[in-house]
Amino acid sequence: MKNTAFYIATRYLLARKGSTAVTFITWLAALAMMVAVTAMFIIISVFSGLEDLNQDLISNLHSDITLKSNKGKTLPDIDKATKILSSNKDIAHYSKVIEEKVYIKFRENGDIANLRGVDSAYTMVNPIDKNIFYGNYPSFKYANEVLIENKLDNRLAIPVGESSDYAQLLMPRPGKGLVTKEEDIFNTSDIFVSGVFPGNDQLDNTIISPLELSQQLLNLPKNSAYEIVIKLLNPENTDLVKADLEKSLGKGYIVKTKSEENAAFWKMINTEKLFIYLIFALVIFITTFNLAGAIIILQLDKKEQAKSLLSLGMNMRSLRNVYFYTGLLIIFFGLVSGLILGTGLSYLQMETGFFKAGQNTDLPFPVRIRLMNYFIVGGTALLFGTLVSWIFSKINKANISLN
Repeated sequence: MKNTAFYIATRYLLARKGSTAVTFITWLAALAMMVAVTAMFIIISVFSGLEDLNQDLISNLHSDITLKSNKGKTLPDIDKATKILSSNKDIAHYSKVIEEKVYIKFRENGDIANLRGVDSAYTMVNPIDKNIFYGNYPSFKYANEVLIENKLDNRLAIPVGESSDYAQLLMPRPGKGLVTKEEDIFNTSDIFVSGVFPGNDQLDNTIISPLELSQQLLNLPKNSAYEIVIKLLNPENTDLVKADLEKSLGKGYIVKTKSEENAAFWKMINTEKLFIYLIFALVIFITTFNLAGAIIILQLDKKEQAKSLLSLGMNMRSLRNVYFYTGLLIIFFGLVSGLILGTGLSYLQMETGFFKAGQNTDLPFPVRIRLMNYFIVGGTALLFGTLVSWIFSKINKANISLN
């Protein structure tokens, strides 16, 4: 029979008769593989969910394309640049931005914040107004109406939406000469907080204000900006639009895509994901030692049967394949059952959000089931399982005496 070795392997795995110890160790190896595969699949699915969550969060911070000055902070010949952007059919919206550090003070409290001055078209590029905790997005009727990040607002205890309570922004004034009074050091402006938005690693301590407020504090001309952020009609054409803008705008501008703006951030995420994968790959590798033990115990338990098979004409290669196929069947059972269990638990978390990201938050652990996750987990388990099965199935004929 062509599949004699595989048939015998299935009988060794499924037959009820035989040593209780062998049966226990065999199914223990399969159970251990199932648990390891389940854990690895769930963790990788969680990281896939975190990737999507982080991508959604920074989508409100970075645009499809960002224009910056090649020399200094202020964009050169900004009127020419806006004309080029307006004539480009691939560009849906664009907005001018000025971003600078500022000191914010309210009563006895103060902190260093990141002031982001934007024009009224900013929400068309980065819809940060959709994530407001409470209050309202600035109406842009007044230059001192701002949106503030939640943790910064909590630290300073600034009332929201109350016109009688103003915080103060202090911006160091550029210039030279002897300082004789406080007005020589800072440009100041009172601000009214109209709303609060949630922060993240890149939005902590941020204040969103009208562009005019940043220009006043920095003593900049009315039509000036540090950046122009751009939203494309089709983000898939980002590289083509970037090349076109670099050619049209000249050497005075630096053109960066969203991925280039977040290169360090995504490198950190991918590095963490790689280390987590290596850790769980090591767990699966260690788990395969249970498989090695099961194959060795099976060889010892079935030694008399091996003698009979060799007496009946089975060659050593076929006998080794019996143990090799047995190991593969154990791995296959653990892999399939682990993927099914991992998928079920991941789907349950996606539907119920039972496990939370922290004790004091209602945010559930994000989970995303991707086809690639199945290939990663399945490939890792099969690689180590096949290798261990092949190594420990290599019995020596001298170890089996026919007498």
